[in-house]
Amino acid sequence: MAYKFEKQQLNQLQGFIEVCQKHPEVLHLPELSFFSSYLKSLGATIPPPPKPQEESESKSTFDEHPTEEETKEPAEETVGEEEIESDIELDNTGVIEPDNDDTQPMGDESIEVTEEMMDECNEKRGQAMEAFSEGNYEDAIKLLTEAILKNPHSAVLFAKRASIFVKMGKPNAAIRDCDKALSLNPDQALAYKFRGRAHRLLGDWEKAQLDLATACKIDFSEDANEWLKEVLPNAKKIQDHRRKYERRKEEKEIRERKERIRKAKEEREREYEREKQQSGAGNAGQGFGGFPGGFPGGPGGMPPNMGAGLQTLFQDPEILQAFQDPEVAAAFQDISSNPANIGKYQSNPKVANLMKKMAEKMGGGPMPGGM
Repeated sequence: MAYKFEKQQLNQLQGFIEVCQKHPEVLHLPELSFFSSYLKSLGATIPPPPKPQEESESKSTFDEHPTEEETKEPAEETVGEEEIESDIELDNTGVIEPDNDDTQPMGDESIEVTEEMMDECNEKRGQAMEAFSEGNYEDAIKLLTEAILKNPHSAVLFAKRASIFVKMGKPNAAIRDCDKALSLNPDQALAYKFRGRAHRLLGDWEKAQLDLATACKIDFSEDANEWLKEVLPNAKKIQDHRRKYERRKEEKEIRERKERIRKAKEEREREYEREKQQSGAGNAGQGFGGFPGGFPGGPGGMPPNMGAGLQTLFQDPEILQAFQDPEVAAAFQDISSNPANIGKYQSNPKVANLMKKMAEKMGGGPMPGGM
């Protein structure tokens, strides 16, 4: 009996189809993979996934209210592989959607392979190659799996099964088998060859280049060499672009380092000036050595008019400079502690001249002791 649809269901289905027609990129959303698979089973052709710029434009069409994370500016320091490739015009012809098949049986490496098991393995392998030549890929996979279970130590069996997965458009399954083959034999050229091809199908251009170049180095083949030539242009674009980002990052680090050095130098110069000023003020104070309260003459040893002239005294750069001389500073310290000692410095022109200048600044009276 034919299934009867409700009108509301039909309207929803029609609306969904209209969205797919206007924006076919939605067919590549993970949650719609079942629908894409169904269309492919009917012989439909799914348009290739959009370029990153187109994808972002499409996203803004469907999401009118972006989240806070989406509105943040990307940090320049966190440039990853996807960001690097998104800035490059790559030729993604032939790139396919990744497969999500369950891992195929890998066998038990702990078993001991008998001669009988080896014979059965070789028989299954022969049957698998025959099925493959006839285009029966599923049968070939099944037979190779049976051969692997008989001899899980054979790297070439995993590489052969990987080659069929590549033919079936299952690159992830092929990569798993190649990884296993290379764990058994690191020099298995066939595994490098088909892992490189699988990376090419996924658009992992640099990985493809590395594997295919290694395959050609171990055991050159025309197929691997042609595939290598195919991936080189995109791989080179990515490598050149990455070098540009790394150079830009290095230049930024150099600029920041120079700026830190400049600021540290300026801070040291400021600190030096502060210490110099503090040292000057300290030496001047030491030169007076209690001189303001113990200067000979007047009450308490201070001339009567010294208070009025003290401010002028300290503003005179020649006087302040004179007190930077350790000999002068020591002399005034000695005089301050005992005014009678002033006579010891009558013959010292530096001290005598300074005393005379200070007396003139503070009233012009003669200094005690004839100075």
